[in-house]
Amino acid sequence: MGWRTRLLHAWQAAKGPALPPERRLGKDAVTSLIIHSCFQLGASMSGLFLNLYLWRLTEDLVVNALYNIISFAITPVAFAAGGWLSKKRDRMITYRTGIVLIAVFYLLVIIAQERVPDYYVLFALFNGIASGFYWTGYLVLQYDVSTETNRIRYLAINLVTFNSAGLLGPALAGFIIQRNDGLSGYIIIFTIAFIMFVIAAFISMRIPKIESHHKAYYLKLMGEVMRRNARWVKSLYSFLILGLFQGIMLFLPNILLFQAVGREDWVGYLGVFFSALTVATGYVISRKAQKENVRKYVALSTSGTVIGAALLLFGVGLWSVVPFMIIFSICNPLAINTLNSYYFRLIGTLPLKGQLRVESVVMRELFLNVGRVISIAVLAVFGSDMESIWMPVILFTAAALQYLLVLLISAKDEEQTDSSVRGK
Repeated sequence: MGWRTRLLHAWQAAKGPALPPERRLGKDAVTSLIIHSCFQLGASMSGLFLNLYLWRLTEDLVVNALYNIISFAITPVAFAAGGWLSKKRDRMITYRTGIVLIAVFYLLVIIAQERVPDYYVLFALFNGIASGFYWTGYLVLQYDVSTETNRIRYLAINLVTFNSAGLLGPALAGFIIQRNDGLSGYIIIFTIAFIMFVIAAFISMRIPKIESHHKAYYLKLMGEVMRRNARWVKSLYSFLILGLFQGIMLFLPNILLFQAVGREDWVGYLGVFFSALTVATGYVISRKAQKENVRKYVALSTSGTVIGAALLLFGVGLWSVVPFMIIFSICNPLAINTLNSYYFRLIGTLPLKGQLRVESVVMRELFLNVGRVISIAVLAVFGSDMESIWMPVILFTAAALQYLLVLLISAKDEEQTDSSVRGK
Protein backbone atom coordinates (compact mmCIF):
# COMPACT_ATOMS: atom_id res chain seq x y z
CA MET A 1 0.00 0.00 0.00
CA GLY A 2 1.48 3.34 -1.09
CA TRP A 3 1.82 6.38 1.19
CA ARG A 4 -0.92 8.22 -0.71
CA THR A 5 -3.37 5.37 -0.14
CA ARG A 6 -2.45 5.20 3.53
CA LEU A 7 -2.88 8.96 3.84
CA LEU A 8 -6.31 8.77 2.15
CA HIS A 9 -7.42 5.97 4.50
CA ALA A 10 -6.20 7.93 7.50
CA TRP A 11 -8.12 11.02 6.35
CA GLN A 12 -11.31 9.01 5.81
CA ALA A 13 -10.92 7.42 9.23
CA ALA A 14 -10.48 10.84 10.81
CA LYS A 15 -13.61 12.16 9.08
CA GLY A 16 -15.64 9.22 10.27
CA PRO A 17 -18.34 7.38 8.30
CA ALA A 18 -19.88 9.13 5.30
CA LEU A 19 -23.02 11.10 6.04
CA PRO A 20 -26.31 9.75 4.68
CA PRO A 21 -27.87 11.93 1.92
CA GLU A 22 -30.64 13.26 4.16
CA ARG A 23 -28.10 14.85 6.55
CA ARG A 24 -26.19 16.67 3.80
CA LEU A 25 -26.74 20.39 3.24
CA GLY A 26 -28.35 21.88 0.16
CA LYS A 27 -27.10 24.73 -2.02
CA ASP A 28 -29.07 27.47 -0.25
CA ALA A 29 -27.93 26.17 3.14
CA VAL A 30 -24.28 26.44 2.07
CA THR A 31 -24.84 29.94 0.64
CA SER A 32 -26.47 31.06 3.90
CA LEU A 33 -23.39 29.86 5.79
CA ILE A 34 -21.13 31.91 3.48
CA ILE A 35 -23.25 35.03 3.99
CA HIS A 36 -23.29 34.63 7.75
CA SER A 37 -19.51 34.11 7.76
CA CYS A 38 -18.99 37.42 5.94
CA PHE A 39 -21.38 39.05 8.37
CA GLN A 40 -19.56 37.59 11.38
CA LEU A 41 -16.16 38.68 10.11
CA GLY A 42 -17.43 42.24 10.12
CA ALA A 43 -19.36 41.82 13.36
CA SER A 44 -16.46 40.21 15.24
CA MET A 45 -14.28 43.19 14.38
CA SER A 46 -16.85 45.91 14.99
CA GLY A 47 -19.57 44.69 17.34
CA LEU A 48 -17.26 43.34 20.03
CA PHE A 49 -15.01 46.39 19.91
CA LEU A 50 -17.88 48.89 19.73
CA ASN A 51 -18.62 48.32 23.42
CA LEU A 52 -14.92 48.67 24.19
CA TYR A 53 -14.86 51.85 22.08
CA LEU A 54 -17.67 53.30 24.22
CA TRP A 55 -15.80 52.21 27.34
CA ARG A 56 -12.58 53.87 26.21
CA LEU A 57 -14.41 57.11 25.38
CA THR A 58 -16.45 57.27 28.61
CA GLU A 59 -14.92 54.75 31.09
CA ASP A 60 -18.48 54.38 32.34
CA LEU A 61 -20.06 50.92 32.47
CA VAL A 62 -23.50 52.53 32.86
CA VAL A 63 -23.25 54.06 29.36
CA ASN A 64 -22.44 50.62 27.94
CA ALA A 65 -25.30 49.08 29.90
CA LEU A 66 -27.83 51.71 28.80
CA TYR A 67 -26.68 51.41 25.19
CA ASN A 68 -27.31 47.65 25.26
CA ILE A 69 -30.60 47.97 27.18
CA ILE A 70 -31.98 50.40 24.59
CA SER A 71 -30.74 48.26 21.71
CA PHE A 72 -32.20 45.02 23.10
CA ALA A 73 -35.46 46.73 24.10
CA ILE A 74 -36.15 48.02 20.58
CA THR A 75 -35.03 44.79 18.86
CA PRO A 76 -38.31 42.86 19.48
CA VAL A 77 -40.24 45.74 17.84
CA ALA A 78 -37.93 45.48 14.83
CA PHE A 79 -38.43 41.70 14.87
CA ALA A 80 -42.21 42.21 14.70
CA ALA A 81 -41.83 44.64 11.78
CA GLY A 82 -39.33 42.32 10.09
CA GLY A 83 -41.69 39.41 10.59
CA TRP A 84 -44.51 41.35 8.92
CA LEU A 85 -42.24 42.17 5.97
CA SER A 86 -41.16 38.51 5.73
CA LYS A 87 -44.77 37.36 5.56
CA LYS A 88 -46.01 40.04 3.16
CA ARG A 89 -42.98 39.93 0.87
CA ASP A 90 -40.23 37.40 1.66
CA ARG A 91 -37.71 36.61 4.40
CA MET A 92 -34.85 37.54 2.03
CA ILE A 93 -36.21 41.11 1.78
CA THR A 94 -36.07 41.37 5.57
CA TYR A 95 -32.63 39.74 5.67
CA ARG A 96 -31.09 42.07 3.08
CA THR A 97 -32.69 45.11 4.70
CA GLY A 98 -31.04 44.14 7.97
CA ILE A 99 -27.60 43.76 6.38
CA VAL A 100 -27.88 47.14 4.63
CA LEU A 101 -29.06 48.88 7.82
CA ILE A 102 -26.15 47.43 9.80
CA ALA A 103 -23.75 48.67 7.10
CA VAL A 104 -25.31 52.13 7.32
CA PHE A 105 -25.03 52.00 11.12
CA TYR A 106 -21.26 51.56 10.98
CA LEU A 107 -20.99 54.20 8.29
CA LEU A 108 -22.61 56.61 10.76
CA VAL A 109 -20.19 55.48 13.48
CA ILE A 110 -17.31 56.26 11.13
CA ILE A 111 -18.75 59.73 10.49
CA ALA A 112 -19.46 60.49 14.17
CA GLN A 113 -16.17 59.02 15.48
CA GLU A 114 -15.47 60.31 19.02
CA ARG A 115 -18.90 61.93 19.24
CA VAL A 116 -20.65 58.53 19.30
CA PRO A 117 -21.26 58.76 23.10
CA ASP A 118 -23.08 62.08 22.57
CA TYR A 119 -25.68 60.26 20.47
CA TYR A 120 -25.48 56.79 22.04
CA VAL A 121 -29.28 56.63 22.49
CA LEU A 122 -29.86 57.17 18.76
CA PHE A 123 -27.08 54.75 17.85
CA ALA A 124 -28.57 52.14 20.20
CA LEU A 125 -32.01 52.53 18.61
CA PHE A 126 -30.59 52.25 15.08
CA ASN A 127 -28.50 49.21 15.99
CA GLY A 128 -31.47 47.47 17.62
CA ILE A 129 -33.67 48.05 14.56
CA ALA A 130 -30.96 46.90 12.13
CA SER A 131 -30.18 43.80 14.20
CA GLY A 132 -33.87 42.96 14.52
CA PHE A 133 -34.37 42.93 10.75
CA TYR A 134 -31.18 40.95 10.16
CA TRP A 135 -31.88 38.24 12.71
CA THR A 136 -35.54 37.91 11.78
CA GLY A 137 -34.55 37.16 8.20
CA TYR A 138 -31.70 34.88 9.15
CA LEU A 139 -33.53 32.80 11.76
CA VAL A 140 -36.41 32.17 9.34
CA LEU A 141 -33.85 31.37 6.63
CA GLN A 142 -32.18 28.86 8.95
CA TYR A 143 -35.50 27.04 9.28
CA ASP A 144 -36.18 27.15 5.54
CA VAL A 145 -32.79 25.88 4.29
CA SER A 146 -32.55 23.00 6.79
CA THR A 147 -34.72 19.94 7.44
CA GLU A 148 -35.67 17.87 10.47
CA THR A 149 -32.96 15.34 9.57
CA ASN A 150 -30.06 17.76 9.04
CA ARG A 151 -31.02 20.79 11.18
CA ILE A 152 -28.91 19.99 14.23
CA ARG A 153 -25.93 19.42 11.91
CA TYR A 154 -26.67 22.63 9.97
CA LEU A 155 -26.84 24.67 13.19
CA ALA A 156 -23.57 23.15 14.41
CA ILE A 157 -21.79 23.87 11.11
CA ASN A 158 -23.22 27.39 11.26
CA LEU A 159 -21.59 27.65 14.69
CA VAL A 160 -18.26 26.48 13.23
CA THR A 161 -18.33 28.87 10.25
CA PHE A 162 -19.64 31.73 12.39
CA ASN A 163 -16.78 31.39 14.85
CA SER A 164 -14.19 30.54 12.20
CA ALA A 165 -14.86 33.98 10.72
CA GLY A 166 -14.61 35.27 14.27
CA LEU A 167 -11.10 33.84 14.58
CA LEU A 168 -9.66 36.42 12.21
CA GLY A 169 -11.81 39.39 13.21
CA PRO A 170 -10.74 39.98 16.84
CA ALA A 171 -7.03 39.43 16.13
CA LEU A 172 -7.03 41.73 13.10
CA ALA A 173 -9.04 44.36 14.95
CA GLY A 174 -6.80 44.23 18.02
CA PHE A 175 -3.67 44.45 15.84
CA ILE A 176 -5.00 47.46 13.90
CA ILE A 177 -6.10 49.29 17.05
CA GLN A 178 -2.77 48.75 18.81
CA ARG A 179 -0.76 49.94 15.77
CA ASN A 180 -2.62 53.25 15.41
CA ASP A 181 -2.48 56.30 17.61
CA GLY A 182 -5.36 57.15 19.90
CA LEU A 183 -8.68 55.70 18.83
CA SER A 184 -8.12 55.95 15.05
CA GLY A 185 -7.67 52.17 14.84
CA TYR A 186 -11.30 51.72 15.86
CA ILE A 187 -12.43 53.81 12.89
CA ILE A 188 -10.35 51.63 10.55
CA ILE A 189 -11.97 48.40 11.79
CA PHE A 190 -15.44 49.94 11.55
CA THR A 191 -14.63 50.78 7.91
CA ILE A 192 -13.51 47.22 7.17
CA ALA A 193 -16.68 45.90 8.84
CA PHE A 194 -18.79 48.20 6.66
CA ILE A 195 -17.19 46.68 3.55
CA MET A 196 -17.84 43.11 4.78
CA PHE A 197 -21.52 43.88 5.35
CA VAL A 198 -21.84 45.26 1.81
CA ILE A 199 -20.26 42.04 0.46
CA ALA A 200 -22.71 39.95 2.50
CA ALA A 201 -25.63 41.91 1.03
CA PHE A 202 -24.46 41.15 -2.52
CA ILE A 203 -23.97 37.42 -1.80
CA SER A 204 -27.50 37.25 -0.35
CA MET A 205 -28.82 37.89 -3.86
CA ARG A 206 -27.93 34.26 -4.68
CA ILE A 207 -30.69 32.89 -2.46
CA PRO A 208 -34.02 33.11 -4.29
CA LYS A 209 -37.27 34.34 -2.81
CA ILE A 210 -39.99 31.84 -1.96
CA GLU A 211 -43.31 32.39 -3.64
CA SER A 212 -46.02 31.77 -1.09
CA HIS A 213 -49.75 32.39 -0.99
CA HIS A 214 -49.70 32.32 2.84
CA LYS A 215 -49.11 36.02 3.52
CA ALA A 216 -51.30 36.43 6.60
CA TYR A 217 -49.37 37.64 9.66
CA TYR A 218 -50.68 35.85 12.77
CA LEU A 219 -48.63 37.67 15.45
CA LYS A 220 -51.74 38.96 17.22
CA LEU A 221 -52.96 35.35 17.58
CA MET A 222 -49.81 34.08 19.28
CA GLY A 223 -51.37 34.62 22.71
CA GLU A 224 -54.02 32.05 21.82
CA VAL A 225 -51.33 29.65 20.59
CA MET A 226 -49.50 30.10 23.91
CA ARG A 227 -52.64 29.23 25.86
CA ARG A 228 -53.06 26.00 23.90
CA ASN A 229 -49.45 24.79 23.73
CA ALA A 230 -47.76 24.56 27.13
CA ARG A 231 -44.60 22.95 25.74
CA TRP A 232 -44.00 25.84 23.37
CA VAL A 233 -44.58 28.38 26.17
CA LYS A 234 -41.99 26.61 28.31
CA SER A 235 -39.51 26.80 25.44
CA LEU A 236 -40.14 30.56 25.21
CA TYR A 237 -39.42 30.92 28.93
CA SER A 238 -36.21 28.99 28.36
CA PHE A 239 -35.04 31.76 26.02
CA LEU A 240 -35.90 34.38 28.63
CA ILE A 241 -33.69 32.50 31.11
CA LEU A 242 -30.96 32.20 28.48
CA GLY A 243 -31.19 35.95 27.88
CA LEU A 244 -30.51 36.69 31.55
CA PHE A 245 -26.99 35.34 31.14
CA GLN A 246 -26.44 36.10 27.48
CA GLY A 247 -27.27 39.80 27.85
CA ILE A 248 -24.36 40.35 30.22
CA MET A 249 -21.99 38.16 28.20
CA LEU A 250 -22.61 40.06 24.96
CA PHE A 251 -20.69 43.11 26.18
CA LEU A 252 -18.95 42.46 29.54
CA PRO A 253 -16.17 39.95 28.60
CA ASN A 254 -14.16 42.37 26.43
CA ILE A 255 -14.27 45.00 29.14
CA LEU A 256 -13.13 42.45 31.74
CA LEU A 257 -10.32 41.29 29.46
CA PHE A 258 -9.20 44.86 28.78
CA GLN A 259 -9.18 45.56 32.50
CA ALA A 260 -7.03 42.45 33.02
CA VAL A 261 -4.49 42.89 30.17
CA GLY A 262 -4.71 46.63 29.41
CA ARG A 263 -4.20 46.25 25.64
CA GLU A 264 -6.71 45.92 22.79
CA ASP A 265 -4.47 43.65 20.73
CA TRP A 266 -4.32 41.10 23.53
CA VAL A 267 -8.10 41.30 23.87
CA GLY A 268 -8.25 40.43 20.15
CA TYR A 269 -5.71 37.60 20.40
CA LEU A 270 -7.53 36.06 23.34
CA GLY A 271 -10.76 36.42 21.35
CA VAL A 272 -9.17 34.29 18.62
CA PHE A 273 -8.31 31.62 21.15
CA PHE A 274 -11.82 31.59 22.59
CA SER A 275 -13.37 31.43 19.10
CA ALA A 276 -11.11 28.48 18.25
CA LEU A 277 -12.47 26.62 21.25
CA THR A 278 -16.01 27.38 20.10
CA VAL A 279 -15.21 26.15 16.58
CA ALA A 280 -13.85 22.89 17.98
CA THR A 281 -16.94 22.46 20.14
CA GLY A 282 -19.21 23.19 17.17
CA TYR A 283 -17.44 20.56 15.06
CA VAL A 284 -17.90 17.92 17.76
CA ILE A 285 -21.58 18.86 18.08
CA SER A 286 -22.06 18.58 14.30
CA ARG A 287 -20.69 15.02 14.32
CA LYS A 288 -21.86 13.63 17.65
CA ALA A 289 -24.91 15.50 18.99
CA GLN A 290 -28.25 13.69 19.08
CA LYS A 291 -31.56 15.56 19.33
CA GLU A 292 -32.79 13.15 22.02
CA ASN A 293 -30.23 14.42 24.59
CA VAL A 294 -31.50 17.98 25.03
CA ARG A 295 -31.70 18.00 28.84
CA LYS A 296 -28.34 16.31 29.24
CA TYR A 297 -26.56 18.83 27.00
CA VAL A 298 -28.16 21.82 28.75
CA ALA A 299 -27.30 20.48 32.23
CA LEU A 300 -23.71 19.79 31.17
CA SER A 301 -23.19 23.22 29.61
CA THR A 302 -24.77 25.01 32.58
CA SER A 303 -22.61 23.14 35.09
CA GLY A 304 -19.45 24.14 33.25
CA THR A 305 -20.49 27.80 33.00
CA VAL A 306 -21.39 27.95 36.71
CA ILE A 307 -17.99 26.53 37.68
CA GLY A 308 -16.27 29.12 35.49
CA ALA A 309 -18.35 32.02 36.86
CA ALA A 310 -17.60 30.88 40.42
CA LEU A 311 -13.91 31.72 39.84
CA LEU A 312 -14.83 35.40 39.48
CA LEU A 313 -16.28 35.39 43.00
CA PHE A 314 -12.73 35.04 44.35
CA GLY A 315 -11.42 38.00 42.35
CA VAL A 316 -11.60 39.56 38.88
CA GLY A 317 -8.17 39.27 37.27
CA LEU A 318 -6.36 37.55 34.44
CA TRP A 319 -6.14 34.32 36.48
CA SER A 320 -9.96 34.13 36.79
CA VAL A 321 -11.27 35.90 33.66
CA VAL A 322 -9.33 33.77 31.15
CA PRO A 323 -10.32 30.36 32.66
CA PHE A 324 -13.93 31.57 32.87
CA MET A 325 -13.90 32.56 29.19
CA ILE A 326 -12.30 29.23 28.22
CA ILE A 327 -15.06 27.28 29.96
CA PHE A 328 -17.75 29.61 28.58
CA SER A 329 -16.41 29.26 25.01
CA ILE A 330 -16.71 25.48 25.27
CA CYS A 331 -20.05 25.24 27.07
CA ASN A 332 -22.06 28.10 25.57
CA PRO A 333 -22.23 26.69 21.99
CA LEU A 334 -23.66 23.45 23.33
CA ALA A 335 -26.47 25.26 25.16
CA ILE A 336 -27.38 27.61 22.31
CA ASN A 337 -27.24 24.96 19.58
CA THR A 338 -29.32 22.58 21.69
CA LEU A 339 -32.03 25.12 22.52
CA ASN A 340 -32.27 26.43 18.96
CA SER A 341 -32.55 22.93 17.50
CA TYR A 342 -35.18 21.99 20.07
CA TYR A 343 -37.16 25.19 19.39
CA PHE A 344 -37.11 24.65 15.62
CA ARG A 345 -38.51 21.16 16.16
CA LEU A 346 -41.30 22.61 18.30
CA ILE A 347 -42.20 25.09 15.54
CA GLY A 348 -43.10 22.08 13.40
CA THR A 349 -45.69 21.00 15.99
CA LEU A 350 -47.57 24.33 16.01
CA PRO A 351 -50.86 24.83 14.09
CA LEU A 352 -50.92 25.57 10.34
CA LYS A 353 -47.98 23.24 9.58
CA GLY A 354 -45.02 25.61 9.58
CA GLN A 355 -46.88 28.78 8.58
CA LEU A 356 -46.17 30.20 12.05
CA ARG A 357 -42.39 29.97 11.70
CA VAL A 358 -42.00 33.76 11.28
CA GLU A 359 -44.26 34.54 14.23
CA SER A 360 -42.42 31.92 16.32
CA VAL A 361 -39.08 33.57 15.60
CA VAL A 362 -40.50 36.96 16.64
CA MET A 363 -41.82 35.52 19.92
CA ARG A 364 -38.50 33.81 20.62
CA GLU A 365 -36.66 37.10 20.22
CA LEU A 366 -39.14 38.93 22.45
CA PHE A 367 -38.52 36.56 25.36
CA LEU A 368 -34.77 36.44 24.74
CA ASN A 369 -34.47 40.23 24.79
CA VAL A 370 -36.63 40.62 27.87
CA GLY A 371 -34.09 38.44 29.66
CA ARG A 372 -31.20 40.47 28.25
CA VAL A 373 -32.71 43.79 29.32
CA ILE A 374 -33.46 42.55 32.86
CA SER A 375 -29.92 41.27 33.48
CA ILE A 376 -28.18 44.32 32.03
CA ALA A 377 -30.45 46.65 34.03
CA VAL A 378 -29.60 44.76 37.23
CA LEU A 379 -25.90 44.99 36.37
CA ALA A 380 -26.18 48.74 35.67
CA VAL A 381 -27.91 49.38 39.01
CA PHE A 382 -25.92 47.10 41.31
CA GLY A 383 -22.71 46.13 39.49
CA SER A 384 -21.54 49.20 37.55
CA ASP A 385 -18.50 49.55 39.83
CA MET A 386 -15.90 47.21 38.31
CA GLU A 387 -14.25 46.83 41.75
CA SER A 388 -17.50 45.84 43.47
CA ILE A 389 -18.28 42.25 44.47
CA TRP A 390 -21.78 42.72 42.98
CA MET A 391 -20.61 42.41 39.37
CA PRO A 392 -19.28 38.82 39.71
CA VAL A 393 -22.20 37.93 42.01
CA ILE A 394 -24.74 39.03 39.37
CA LEU A 395 -22.84 37.15 36.67
CA PHE A 396 -22.68 33.98 38.79
CA THR A 397 -26.39 34.21 39.63
CA ALA A 398 -27.33 34.61 35.95
CA ALA A 399 -25.21 31.54 35.14
CA ALA A 400 -26.76 29.46 37.92
CA LEU A 401 -30.29 30.36 36.78
CA GLN A 402 -29.55 28.45 33.56
CA TYR A 403 -30.32 25.25 35.51
CA LEU A 404 -33.98 26.25 35.14
CA LEU A 405 -33.61 25.36 31.45
CA VAL A 406 -33.42 21.69 32.42
CA LEU A 407 -36.79 21.98 34.18
CA LEU A 408 -38.35 23.74 31.20
CA ILE A 409 -37.37 20.85 28.89
CA SER A 410 -38.73 17.66 30.45
CA ALA A 411 -38.04 14.15 29.22
CA LYS A 412 -41.73 13.81 28.38
CA ASP A 413 -41.53 16.96 26.23
CA GLU A 414 -38.69 15.50 24.20
CA GLU A 415 -40.53 12.26 23.55
CA GLN A 416 -43.68 14.08 22.46
CA THR A 417 -41.74 16.44 20.22
CA ASP A 418 -39.88 13.63 18.49
CA SER A 419 -43.00 11.52 17.99
CA SER A 420 -44.96 14.46 16.60
CA VAL A 421 -42.18 15.26 14.16
CA ARG A 422 -41.97 11.67 13.01
CA GLY A 423 -45.73 11.60 12.50
CA LYS A 424 -45.69 14.51 10.02
